Amino acid sequence: MRHVVLGVLAARLLSVAPATAEKPPAATTSATPSARPEPSVTLPAELARVLTDYETAWKARDAAALARLFTEDGYVLPGGQPPVKGRAAIQRHYTGAGGPLALRAFAFATEGRVGYILGGYARREGEPDGGKFTLTLRKDADGRWLIVSDMDSPNPPPQPRP
Repeated sequence: MRHVVLGVLAARLLSVAPATAEKPPAATTSATPSARPEPSVTLPAELARVLTDYETAWKARDAAALARLFTEDGYVLPGGQPPVKGRAAIQRHYTGAGGPLALRAFAFATEGRVGYILGGYARREGEPDGGKFTLTLRKDADGRWLIVSDMDSPNPPPQPRP
């Protein structure tokens, strides 16, 4: 019955829709609706430290230093893979990873002992974002912000013009 209703609705919409050209519009140079990146924001020093420490450890390919940026029960949520939980597992996950990295924030908030940073990443500062990330954060007993979860995803590559 549901398929019949949807079919009737589609037929009605098609019968009142104006005729369109057979060729779709030309592709743009971006796979996203807007090629403009989110503007960067300045983080308070205690949150900026999280990003600079992450960059430093990633560039040095220092998996142990990366793992220390996380809470003991923290997560890495890699695309297409199961979650990685806990510092020891995070260190194993990051072993051998690293290289050039530039992180920037475009949004953040904190409330008490929890917070987040949303941002973009590139291989070098000033390059277009190669992807975006979200870090959820929690303050430890010493008042230091640690990562509870790290999730990132690459941006689709620009689409060439036909």
